[in-house]
Amino acid sequence: MIIFTLKKKMHPKNIHNIPYNFKELAASNPKLIPFVTISAQKVITIDFANNEAVLQLNRAILINQYGLSDWSIPNGYLCPPIPGRADYIHHIADFLKDNSVKSKVKGLDIGVGANCIYPILGSRIYNWKMVGADINEVAITSATKNIELTPDLKEHIEVRHQTDNSNIFKGIIKEGEHYQFSMCNPPFHSSEKEANKGTQRKLLNLGLATNSKLNFGGQANELWCNGGEALFIKRMIKQSVDFKSQVTWFTCLVSKKDNLRKIYKQLDKLKTTHKTIVMTQGNKQSRFVAWKF
Repeated sequence: MIIFTLKKKMHPKNIHNIPYNFKELAASNPKLIPFVTISAQKVITIDFANNEAVLQLNRAILINQYGLSDWSIPNGYLCPPIPGRADYIHHIADFLKDNSVKSKVKGLDIGVGANCIYPILGSRIYNWKMVGADINEVAITSATKNIELTPDLKEHIEVRHQTDNSNIFKGIIKEGEHYQFSMCNPPFHSSEKEANKGTQRKLLNLGLATNSKLNFGGQANELWCNGGEALFIKRMIKQSVDFKSQVTWFTCLVSKKDNLRKIYKQLDKLKTTHKTIVMTQGNKQSRFVAWKF
């Protein structure tokens, strides 16, 4: 059987460095079967531009490789590429180890989304306790359902609704709680118009018509916010001061390298200790910033 080969090399501990075995994945999730095809290069693959195909692939991966009973997201919500999400988890684990964080790890995911993917991966890969927070009620309902579908996840993951859009940590972190880290994959566009332009670029790169649906979906709060990711992260840094005794390391993904200068300026202004961790996936680089007080 020919197996689709992943071209991107990720963290060495990332199980997604090896090819997808579509035979095993389809056996775990029969709904994937209609989307499995033979490419022009005679390899077994799926149409990664098809949002339903990507959704069923994710479902198969989570069932087959992470031991979930089931998983789903509402129509139109962000369907995350699991290999890249796992990379963030592995790099955080390395970072905590390198910085002598040895106690039982509890993490906080800001913007957990309907998919709840970071808490699921953190609990499954490293047995971490996780709290996921979001402002979107539909996302909270979906994330909670995804935890309930696999009962033992409830021992490791709690989902909390942020009811105040002006706050990031307040109302989520409870008195007396302590987290070894927080994480966030922030909305990186500054407006719906900018997000739509980004979608059109991706569609063109995929060779699709501009009226096609993007394969990973996404709601407003998942894709854009006023000021984009730079302003969101600066606000997060300001608000993190009030929780400096309850979170050992705050971390956040930064998708646009050009935003680092603004972020560093805010971090230096508040006299934080900060580091930037670069994550490489083939020719693509991403990064997260970590800081403490």
